[in-house]
Amino acid sequence: MPKPEIETRFERGLFASRWLMAPMYLGLVVSLAMLTIVFTRELIYYLPRVFDMSAEEAILVVLTLIDLSLAGNLLLIVLFSGYENFVSKLDIADTVDRPSWMGTVDFAGLKMKLIASIVAISGIHLLKRFMEIGEADAEAPFNEAHLYWLVIIHLTFVVSGVLLACMDWLAARTGKHA
Repeated sequence: MPKPEIETRFERGLFASRWLMAPMYLGLVVSLAMLTIVFTRELIYYLPRVFDMSAEEAILVVLTLIDLSLAGNLLLIVLFSGYENFVSKLDIADTVDRPSWMGTVDFAGLKMKLIASIVAISGIHLLKRFMEIGEADAEAPFNEAHLYWLVIIHLTFVVSGVLLACMDWLAARTGKHA
């Protein structure tokens, strides 16, 4: 027995609603532009000071720039993978410089890339705070309680990543026996 027309229309409308996510992905492109501006601003600010920097200051600047680039990479992963998984396939197969991972990252892979990026960003932030201990001109004055919570939060991200990986491993293993 064929489906009623109203059910077919409802399902098509429901499927078309995925396009409501497109403006959100456009917003992520704007966010990436914002990060690029902040990165450029930081680079322009520190470039003239490079000859007066100590090694520790230079490392902190580099860690800040790495932190911003990791956040940008995270945005790109979410942008491309999310769009391809939930809205529409990107029709750019002929592009020579298309990243090899595009079109192959499923939701489980996206979760793992996200948590790995978050752990890396958190680790860099924590390292910056550790390096600033005892520095008079630190970004934020040393506060033992603050540092304690940064370590706890970082470890929470690490444990969450391990648990997500274990859950994905168990799900994949269980799926093979079904």
